[in-house]
Amino acid sequence: MAQKKRVTIQDIARKANVSKSTVSRVLNDTTPVAPEKETAVLAAIAELNYQPNIFARGLAGGQSLSIGALTQNIGSAFYDTIMRGIISGLKGSGYSPIFTDGRWELEEQQNSLQTLLERRVDGLIVVGGTLSGAALSKINEQVPVIVVARELEELQERCLFVDNQQAAYDATRFLIEAGHKQIAHITGEAAHQDTHRRKAGFVQAHADAGIELNPDLIVEGTFRRQSGILAVETLFTRGNSFSAIFAANDQMAFGARLALFRRGIRVPEDISLIGFDDQPDSAYMTPPLTTVRQPADLLGETAAAYMLQLIKKKPFTPPPFTTDLIIRESVALFR
Repeated sequence: MAQKKRVTIQDIARKANVSKSTVSRVLNDTTPVAPEKETAVLAAIAELNYQPNIFARGLAGGQSLSIGALTQNIGSAFYDTIMRGIISGLKGSGYSPIFTDGRWELEEQQNSLQTLLERRVDGLIVVGGTLSGAALSKINEQVPVIVVARELEELQERCLFVDNQQAAYDATRFLIEAGHKQIAHITGEAAHQDTHRRKAGFVQAHADAGIELNPDLIVEGTFRRQSGILAVETLFTRGNSFSAIFAANDQMAFGARLALFRRGIRVPEDISLIGFDDQPDSAYMTPPLTTVRQPADLLGETAAAYMLQLIKKKPFTPPPFTTDLIIRESVALFR
């Protein structure tokens, strides 16, 4: 069977009775074209079923038509939702995302970042991670950089994030107002910005309520489920009583719930539990988990939209990003 001939710009120009340069301007949306000519070109494209050669088109314009996205942890519901938002935000733009995973190690993040730059991406979206602001600022001199779920002084206007301290404050305040005075906190990775912001909110809520905070009720975790299990065991080993746990993410809350179950401790009758992120599984935990919801999909979509505007050298004002405390059945009211 003979191979079907590929439709070219010349074919479209002949069909629409315009020049090749006019077709190119319509395809690339560069300079304005007379409405009647644009209509003729679009009609010819539809009739001929033209499929653009994205690779060649990118080379001709000095672009790869790809956006690099370095995420902190593929497999995490929170980061995966951000990535889905990036995919959604780039849909129909002519740009394709290339994802790499930096995991939790700085060296791995640096290697993944280098891989993306070697692919000559037209922009870089960094989701979470621990790469320094200075390093990312230097890369921003080569290609536009947007940082999601993290705040960096060097790239302040390019960072999309929620107020983690306020969100943690609200969650802790909810527990206090529910009657809990001895609240344990499982933190995240020691070097992670979210860890410090959420811990600060936890501490501030106690101070504002006039409750003396017991430092032995703060246990370091890693944002992973296993660390939630170990944190609960550590809390009981220390021998301090507590009626509630605020875990710095849902993953650790899941682990904490399992550790409590193994000890025969009921949630929320004996100990209340709050997480952070509102992962999809949170609503189906037993009991359903009270948690802080982040607009992960909106963060990803906005990052993509912002990047497209940066590439076009157009202004863009991101919307505000807010969190919501999702109240479910894992907290007992003692008032």
